[in-house]
Amino acid sequence: MPQLLLGIDVGSHETKGVLTDTAGKVIAQDVRKHEMNYPRPGFVEHEVETVWWSEFADLARSLVEKAGADAAEIAGVAVSAAFGMVPVDEKGDPLRSGGIMYGVDTRSTDEINQLNARLGEEQILQRCGNPLSTQQMGPKILWLKNNEPEVYARAHKFLPSSSFIVARLTGAFVIDHLHAGFFGPLYDYKKQCWGEDLCEGIVEIERLPEIKWASEIAGRVTEQAAAATGLAPGTPVTVGTSDVASEALSIGVTKPGQTMMMYGSTAWITLLVEKPVLDEMLWASPFVFPGVFCLHGGTATSGSLTRWIRDNVATDLVAAEAEGNPEAYTVLTQMAEKAPAGSEGLVILPYFSGERSPINDPHAKGMIFGLQMHHGREHLYRAALEGVGYSINHTLQVMARAGANPQLLTAVGGGTKSKVWLQSVSDITGVKQNVPATTLGASYGNAFLAGYATGLFTAPEDIQNWIALAEEITPNPANAETYGKLMDIYLTLYERNADLMRRIGDTTS
Repeated sequence: MPQLLLGIDVGSHETKGVLTDTAGKVIAQDVRKHEMNYPRPGFVEHEVETVWWSEFADLARSLVEKAGADAAEIAGVAVSAAFGMVPVDEKGDPLRSGGIMYGVDTRSTDEINQLNARLGEEQILQRCGNPLSTQQMGPKILWLKNNEPEVYARAHKFLPSSSFIVARLTGAFVIDHLHAGFFGPLYDYKKQCWGEDLCEGIVEIERLPEIKWASEIAGRVTEQAAAATGLAPGTPVTVGTSDVASEALSIGVTKPGQTMMMYGSTAWITLLVEKPVLDEMLWASPFVFPGVFCLHGGTATSGSLTRWIRDNVATDLVAAEAEGNPEAYTVLTQMAEKAPAGSEGLVILPYFSGERSPINDPHAKGMIFGLQMHHGREHLYRAALEGVGYSINHTLQVMARAGANPQLLTAVGGGTKSKVWLQSVSDITGVKQNVPATTLGASYGNAFLAGYATGLFTAPEDIQNWIALAEEITPNPANAETYGKLMDIYLTLYERNADLMRRIGDTTS
């Protein structure tokens, strides 16, 4: 009986894959780097063929070869991806080269305004579980209809990124409930189906994929897909899901009351709840398994902000890294550790790509406030880490007001390598964080999901057998007063400058 499990995740800036056994032991792992494209201000895309499909296919073949395994030993395949959307034809081929990405892509603000006016913001929140924002794909489909009518007219289905890969593998046009929840205002959250009246004027309901649970099997690898990927024909493939869901699963977040804190290119919080919790400043969706719901919050620019500082303020460190010296991020982190908590009064609003929750403002702009002559690169980098922490805390404050108050965060993602970042976030939020020993991310969660969907595991909680705790990050009460004052300044900076952020954006559009 096949006993290997393949999990692949297509993230914002890299595609990761793992091949595990049923005990969670990693047999092989690999990664491919890629970039997001910025064709115009406010437009953010992935190359569909070269990033979504080719990297998946390349990793699938590479992992089998690295493991010295036979593809027939793979019991199941699961895939997740950073949230994106592409229109496809009847064969599942993309009708535009760029997949339109999640909330960092702000092209659909006019469509959001149109839909809010037509449907009513309160109805959208009550029926769809979420207010309309740039995170939602309904307005982006309407943008295609308004701006690329020839593409829209040819579209057979509109698929999220993971569903595109699943369609290529199996020929099935499916979407999981979590992704459907972010196709607002098309998804009726309470009925857990597409709302025909909600789709009216945006897209015909038959052009949306079939909704299933991410823990179900979508189909099996076709002969054509097997030739492209090296996988065995007939291998079961799950429905696919968002990277944040698989990331949560990878660290044992499976039942109500548990919370994931993901440090990636963006920062993301997923709190599992027993029943829907609706708040206009947050996002709600079903989870991977029936009967479990999510409350989400996300910072649009997290690891992308540290990357921006590295690439623009630390070019000497990048050049030194290329010559064999320590990694630029490592050096910057060491510098940040030498700066005091609060960066001596330097505050960064991390709104370099607009902002998602809780302000949901695509016009928000980044700000570096409080600069003085004594500030150096160490203060700037630490302030960037702290700025993300303030954004995370803002979301946690809103969650608490909505009646969902996380008492423990389980941290995952590349940012967990930075102890100063983890400590800053716990100090700012006052919430403890657990860091698992294995933080391979969404691809690891996908491997488990492949096993669960194929019946190798009987309960979601079986993932706990794969996980060990590495460390706990406890808030340092000595920093509470400093961060409390700076948190107030952080919130006030946006409140007082939101109109200027919009006005300065008008000068560059």
